[in-house]
Amino acid sequence: MAELKKYDLAIVGGGPGGYVAAIRAAQLGMKVGCIERDKLGGICLNWGCIPSKALLKSAEVISLFKESKEYGISYENLKVDFKKVIKRSRDAANRLSQGVEYLFKKNKIEKISGSGRFLSANTVSVLDNSGKEVAQVEGKNIIISTGARPRELPGIKIDRKKIITSTEAMILESIPKDLIIIGAGAIGAEFAYFYNAFGTRVTLVEMMPNILPIEDVEVTAQLEREFKKQGIEIMTDTKVESATASGNGVTVRVNNKKGSQELKAEIALVAIGIQGNSDELGLEKIGVQVEKSWISVDKRNYKTTVNGIYAIGDVIGPPWLAHVASAEGIRCVEGVAGVETEPLDYNSIPGCTYCQPQVASIGITEAKAKELNYETKIGRFPFTANGKAIATNEAVGFVKLIFDAKYGELLGAHIIGHGATELIAELGVAKKLETTPYEIMRTVHAHPTLSEAVMEAAEDALGHAIDI
Repeated sequence: MAELKKYDLAIVGGGPGGYVAAIRAAQLGMKVGCIERDKLGGICLNWGCIPSKALLKSAEVISLFKESKEYGISYENLKVDFKKVIKRSRDAANRLSQGVEYLFKKNKIEKISGSGRFLSANTVSVLDNSGKEVAQVEGKNIIISTGARPRELPGIKIDRKKIITSTEAMILESIPKDLIIIGAGAIGAEFAYFYNAFGTRVTLVEMMPNILPIEDVEVTAQLEREFKKQGIEIMTDTKVESATASGNGVTVRVNNKKGSQELKAEIALVAIGIQGNSDELGLEKIGVQVEKSWISVDKRNYKTTVNGIYAIGDVIGPPWLAHVASAEGIRCVEGVAGVETEPLDYNSIPGCTYCQPQVASIGITEAKAKELNYETKIGRFPFTANGKAIATNEAVGFVKLIFDAKYGELLGAHIIGHGATELIAELGVAKKLETTPYEIMRTVHAHPTLSEAVMEAAEDALGHAIDI
């Protein structure tokens, strides 16, 4: 019989939800074990958030080289070592994964290598790659944090060679001549920017009327214009009917108002839809409720339908974001420990897309505010009127702030432009503290900085922006 390991808290999955929950539990005095079949850090750290941002930085650098004459700088014989670009990305991921391993050792958390499958409500069997049981883990409480994976679309068979997912897109051996990206959400937009920067002819296909469909339409319209200037072909309101791989590449059949047509490219990247990793855990045997691959939980304390079993992160459904998983993990563990905590405000989750120009938002869009019958005051400030943006040649984009006209509450903030994913944090704090446009406006912002655009957007909402 495999070794039985007993813990106060057992966690299945060591991604940004699981490893953060493990560390917080250890801080609260629990004996913690974490089951993980791959490297600590999960998809985000190893195959998503971190390595993709390393790739996007390389794209930003080559784009800057192409614009260098505008800065009075010229060069000869620009070369790209694409394998080194990929290696730098992998090195960044490996370094951070090793950092999580160090944190586990520091906090006396045991990693149990393998895949978890429930035997009962408090016992999990740990299996190696061959399916052999290597341990049994018993937890007074158990958290499921197994994440999600790309979902296959009907009519499209992912072969991971010609028809690929984001995982394969991060480790291609060479720059493809042309690439069709199916889905223009954050992942699709980021890879469109990345490969276009390295010379790939990119076609971005989206079923909805706009790219980045969940963002404010003013923002998406601006991003679409900038992508087209960069040479990215965009097809919105377009449904993908099929994708077929062949020796020479891939053929994608689409349908839109122009009718049915075929697109051809070297590779097609499927960047639409995910499903929860809940299907191989044995949850049906112990009564944990699952709906369409998502584990059902009470989103205040993350309890499943079985006492003592909790679930957090992507496996419980949207929003599918690493920082959400981490926040849920902390709140879940504190609840288990009996520590007073507050529920997560899902209306105040920042969303970021790291293409150039960057896109970041928090709260609701203008369209949603109208749908909810808010009377609003909206302030906008363009980076074309911001001194720092002009000085650094990054004057594309704007800040848009949506306030409740009655109480002054910040309902939503939307930024497109250089540094947007960093600027959004100020507005996250403002929203958390229920700040009004007057308070943002009267907070002195350093000059010259991009953040002044936030201050002046608040001024605009009250009708007296200085620089527009």
